[in-house]
Amino acid sequence: MSSRLKDVAARAGVSVRTVSNVVSGAAPVAVETRRRVQEAIDELGYHPNLAARSLRAGRTGIIGLAIPELHSPYFSELAGLLVDEARRRSWTVLIDQTHGDAEAERRLLTPGGGRVVDGLIISPWALDPAELAAAQPSVPLVLLGERHPNGAADRVAVDNVTAADEATSHLIGLGRRRIAAIGTQPHLRNGTAQLRTEGYLRALDRAGLLHDQDFQRSVRALHRADGARAMDELLDGPASPDAVFAFSDELALGALHTAHQRGLRVPEDIAIVGFDDIEDGRYSNPPLTTVSPDKQQIAERSLQCLADRIYSPANTTPPQEITVPHRLVARSTT
Repeated sequence: MSSRLKDVAARAGVSVRTVSNVVSGAAPVAVETRRRVQEAIDELGYHPNLAARSLRAGRTGIIGLAIPELHSPYFSELAGLLVDEARRRSWTVLIDQTHGDAEAERRLLTPGGGRVVDGLIISPWALDPAELAAAQPSVPLVLLGERHPNGAADRVAVDNVTAADEATSHLIGLGRRRIAAIGTQPHLRNGTAQLRTEGYLRALDRAGLLHDQDFQRSVRALHRADGARAMDELLDGPASPDAVFAFSDELALGALHTAHQRGLRVPEDIAIVGFDDIEDGRYSNPPLTTVSPDKQQIAERSLQCLADRIYSPANTTPPQEITVPHRLVARSTT
C-alpha cells in the first residue's frame, strides 16, 4: 500500500502540516526538520498525489520559466537549477524562449498569457521598466535580471556594477593598464551591459586610467563568435590592450580563441576575465578567470518568492528586490 502524508509525519516525528510544507514549499521549514522529513519520504517512497492536491487547491502545480536563449550556457545552467529546485516542491516547469523579443515578452505578461501556470519567472531583455511596471499578469511574477519593475514585482538579480568593478580591479591589480571591455550592447534595453560598463569605468577612474573608446567594443550578441570578432578588432586597432574584461564567458572564450590564433600568450601577453562561470570556462585552455554569480541562490530565491505569492494570494507584502552574491574566481587566464 502506498504511503500517506501522515505516515511520513509519524516516521519523521513531525506534524502533517510540516510534511506538507516540506513537499510544497508553502512555508519555510528548519534545515534539520526538512532533512528528517526528506529521509522519511525517501524511506517510505512517498509520492504526493499532485492531481488531487491541485484540484483541491485550484492550482495546476505548473510554473512557467521564460528565458531569452535556451542555447546560452548561462541560461541553460540556470534553467536546470530552477527545474531541480521546482521538483523539490513537486512543481513542473514549462520553459519558453523569448529571444529577447518585446512582443514575446509582452504576450507572456498579459492577463492569461501564462495560460495554465500558477506563476511565472521571466528574464526580460526587451521591455522597459515602465511597461514591466504596468503589466498585469494573471499569475504571480518574478523577474530575473536588471529590468527594474519599479516595485511592481519581485526581482532577483546580481550586483553587476560591483561585479564588473571587481573584475576590472583584478586586472588593474595585476599591473594591466590598457584594459579593454568587450560586450557593450547599445541596441539592447535590458541594462546588463550598461551596468557592467559602469562598473568597468568606475574601476578605471579609481585607478586614474583614461577611458579609451577604442577599447570599448560593442557586440550584437554575447556569443563566442562575437567575442572573437571583437578581439580581432581590438588587436587591429591603433593600440593593443594588455587585458580584456568580457561581459560574458562566451565572449571571453571567443576572445581567448582569437588571442591563440594571433599568437598571443594568455595571460603573459594579454589577460582575460569573463562573467557567468559557465562550465566551458573551467575546462578552456587556459581555464578562464570569471565572475561567478550564485546561480543556486538565484534559483532558490526566485522560487521562494513565487511560492510566497502562490500559496498566499492575498499577500500584500511589497515586492522584494533581492541581490544574490557573486565572487571573482581567479584562474589561469589572469
